[in-house]
Amino acid sequence: MHADLHSDLHCSHGFVMSTQDTEDRREYYRIDDEIALQIRLADSAANEDSLLFNLLGDLHLLEYDAQPLLRSVGEGDRAVAGYLKVINRRIDLIAQVLARDLLKDIGPARSVSLSESSLAFVDTQVHPVGTLLSLKVVLLPQGFGLRVDARVIEHRDTADGIQMVALFENLADATRQILARHILHKQAQQRRLALQPDNTHTL
Repeated sequence: MHADLHSDLHCSHGFVMSTQDTEDRREYYRIDDEIALQIRLADSAANEDSLLFNLLGDLHLLEYDAQPLLRSVGEGDRAVAGYLKVINRRIDLIAQVLARDLLKDIGPARSVSLSESSLAFVDTQVHPVGTLLSLKVVLLPQGFGLRVDARVIEHRDTADGIQMVALFENLADATRQILARHILHKQAQQRRLALQPDNTHTL
């Protein structure tokens, strides 16, 4: 897996990005990752989320909301904080099992390039630059279920086909934080594997 700074363009195939958007995107790191991804047009009638997808999303948003409380508890009672962390770990394991069932609806994991601001992927259907997409994203292996809107800003020729680069729009702060934590976790995995004498494991 490779982590690097996102390379961004002011203008791509007629879709113009503001200078502020470009500068913001350069602040984010990207990773090569494996995620489950369902792609729909933003105005598609088939965009209704399943109960399981919403459940996974709500679980992790609640975890995000609980982090400040957990830190506060830890300052006063480490034993209670430790117990709550164990409960969180149990919930994460349950979410991972549920995510396996969700993949039956969304589809198998696919290779993407992911940052807090954008997603690059290859798909059988190539959408024109400027198209607004509604994406269902399942981050693996934790099973984070995220619904995000993203606009196609660029096409790139790759060995696997035409790669679409889509910039996230109206991303909630909680969703961005979940993406950031996922990316940092993957980067930490990469560093640990790099330190292993026999680096033959996959992430």
